[in-house]
Amino acid sequence: MLQRGLNWAAATLVGVFGFVWTGVVMFAAVETATWAWIGQLSFGLFLICWGSYKVSTLVRRPKPAFVPRHRRVRARA
Repeated sequence: MLQRGLNWAAATLVGVFGFVWTGVVMFAAVETATWAWIGQLSFGLFLICWGSYKVSTLVRRPKPAFVPRHRRVRARA
């Protein structure tokens, strides 16, 4: 339960940080080179997309819990 909460916190913080990073680049860094601006913008968008992807994986159904099996039982191929 704690691990899932920490996963939610991490994904949310990365997404928000990407949004803030993009805002800072667009409004505060006005006298930078165009290639640097594009690179910073793409980094911010990458962070936003990664956070969104992780949130979408957390929304899905959780994996089933580990079911211990007897040592002698082999999985069928």
